[in-house]
Amino acid sequence: MSMWAELRVAAALLLAAGCAVPPSAAAAGTSEARAALGRTATPAELAAWDIDVRPDFKGLPKGSGTVPQGQKVWDGKCASCHGDFGESNEVFTPLVGGTTAEDIKRGRVAGMTGNQPYRTTLMKVSTVSTLWDYIHRAMPWNAPKSLSANEVYAVTAYLLHLGEIVPADFALSDTNIAEVQRRMPNRAGMTTDHGLWPGRGRPDTGNTACMSRCAEQVTIASSMPDYARDAHGDLAQQQRAFGPVRGIAAAGAARPGGAAVAAAAPAPGARLASQYQCVACHAMDRKLVGPSFADIAGKYKGQDAHAALARKVKAGGQGAWGAVPMPPQPQIPDSDVQAMVGWILEAK
Repeated sequence: MSMWAELRVAAALLLAAGCAVPPSAAAAGTSEARAALGRTATPAELAAWDIDVRPDFKGLPKGSGTVPQGQKVWDGKCASCHGDFGESNEVFTPLVGGTTAEDIKRGRVAGMTGNQPYRTTLMKVSTVSTLWDYIHRAMPWNAPKSLSANEVYAVTAYLLHLGEIVPADFALSDTNIAEVQRRMPNRAGMTTDHGLWPGRGRPDTGNTACMSRCAEQVTIASSMPDYARDAHGDLAQQQRAFGPVRGIAAAGAARPGGAAVAAAAPAPGARLASQYQCVACHAMDRKLVGPSFADIAGKYKGQDAHAALARKVKAGGQGAWGAVPMPPQPQIPDSDVQAMVGWILEAK
C-alpha cells in the first residue's frame, strides 16, 4: 500500500471514529426530539375530546330530562329535519316507525326481516347509548354539541316515547337508562360473530377463493333489494349533480375508434363545491335538501349578492328556502367561498 493510500485509510478511520455515536446517546437524542414535539394535553382538552358513551354507559354524564321537556327542544331544533313525530322522510330517513309492542318484548324487530319499505332508526339501533351519544355529539345539524346533557336526556326520552318505548310522563336519567336499554326493540339484533368485528381474524363469508379453472362468467346470485337501494333516493344523482359519474364513466367515454374522451375539467367553483360537500345538499338543477344552484342564481339574477351569499355560507341560516337549516361553514377560506359564490350565481 502506498503512503497516500495509507493516509487516506487513516483519515477515513479517524472520521468514522469522530462521527460514531453510541446507541444509548442516539436513543437519548431521539427521545429528546420527540419530547420537544407538542405538549401534554390538559385535563380540560382531554375532557372535551373524550365524550363518547359506551354501551355499558361508561362516559355517560349525570343528568335527566323528561318527555315534555324533550318535545320543546325537538319542536325548536329537530322537527325541521325529522318531522314533528320523527316520521319525516323529506330530508333523512324516518327515525320512528316499524316497531311493535312484540318487538319491545322480545328485543328483535320483526320488520327487519320482511319487506318493510325503509328501515327507521328505532328499528335498527340496538343500544340506547348510541342514540344518546349521537344526539350529544352531532345534533342539531346546524349546531352540533350545543345541547346540554339534560337537553340530550330530554330529546332522547321524547324520541323513545315516539317509539312507545317509554310513557309520556317518563324522565330519562343516568340512573335509569340501563332499564330503558332492556326495552329497546332491537336490543338483540346486533351480533359480533362476524369477520368485521375486531379480533375475529377471519372474513365474514364462507366462500373459497378460486385459484384455477375459474368460471369465465360470474352469475350474480343476490342483490340489494329495491327498498334498501332506494332508501335515500338516486344516490348517483345526489353525489354527482355535475361532472362524471364515479365508476366506469369516470375513466372517460369511449369513442367509436376506441380512444377515450377525457372528461372536461370542472370549473374551480364546481370543484370547491364538491370538495366542501355542498353537493350533498344542493344539486345543479333540482332541489335536494336545499335549493338547486340554478334556483339560487335565478333568485339573485341582476343583483350584487356576492357578499350576502358569502356571509350565508360562513354563518349558515334558516328560513330563506324553507324550514331546513343550513349548517355554518366557518372553516372554508374566504377566497374559496368567493369562488364558489361566483360560480353559483352563474349557474343555469
